[in-house]
Amino acid sequence: MTAPLRDVLVKRPGPAFGRAFDDPTHGYLHPVDLGLAQREHDAFVDLLASLGPTVHELGAETESPDLVYQFDPLLVTDRGAIPLRSGKPKRRGEELAVEAWTLARGIPTLARIEAPGTVDGGDTLWLRPDLLCLGRTLRTNDAGARRLATIVGGDIRIYDLPYWRGDAELVHLLSVISPVADDLAVVYLPLLPAGLHELVADLGIRMIEVPEREYSTLGCNVLAVRPGVVVLATGNPTVERALRERGCEVHTYAASEIGINGSGGPTCLTRPILRDTGA
Repeated sequence: MTAPLRDVLVKRPGPAFGRAFDDPTHGYLHPVDLGLAQREHDAFVDLLASLGPTVHELGAETESPDLVYQFDPLLVTDRGAIPLRSGKPKRRGEELAVEAWTLARGIPTLARIEAPGTVDGGDTLWLRPDLLCLGRTLRTNDAGARRLATIVGGDIRIYDLPYWRGDAELVHLLSVISPVADDLAVVYLPLLPAGLHELVADLGIRMIEVPEREYSTLGCNVLAVRPGVVVLATGNPTVERALRERGCEVHTYAASEIGINGSGGPTCLTRPILRDTGA
């Protein structure tokens, strides 16, 4: 998750995103200013492209406003794509739109998560190319985690995440940890599973702690474009300073509508298609 990012998929906010607040079950904080959301997203895409990756736009629209958060519907491995099945019922079907995009570009479907299993991409964390950590959460159930572990194979670790404040402030695995280099991760310690904390320490990964006041402003959601080169939402000065002090190159973007309103940071907004692992 920190290797150089070569190709990445995004979804520009459209009409469904503009209507997100109309349905309370979507969980948005206030009525969406679609024009502002689109301007923020365009600036985010321009920033990504300036850092090297080829940025692809999905070019599809569904009834789900959360399709903008491209990390969740589908997982890409070196053997093909795995369409997921969200634990949020109104997000189901997003994976079909993303799978259509991957199939059209010659990326095969390796397997898929089917009922009763549920998995969100936000609960998948590659700590090493051969080490996948999965979160068991309100969006990823036991059946889904075990099915995904079987599909991917190899060294898979499953960790329980707390209920916290329920769907209103959902905790994904990537809500509490973001790798930014092989030996460095941003973490929110109060919600980090103890077993994952132990693993991170055993692997010699240093931790930058996110203060409580910056957790709600997406300070724990950091996208690595390549080792030590990261994208962070504005409004997180403590995290930004700590990253810079540890030698990281930090790029920030405005995230009020595309991020904080829908609770999705730069990792959530992107679906990495290809990273250069040197394999």
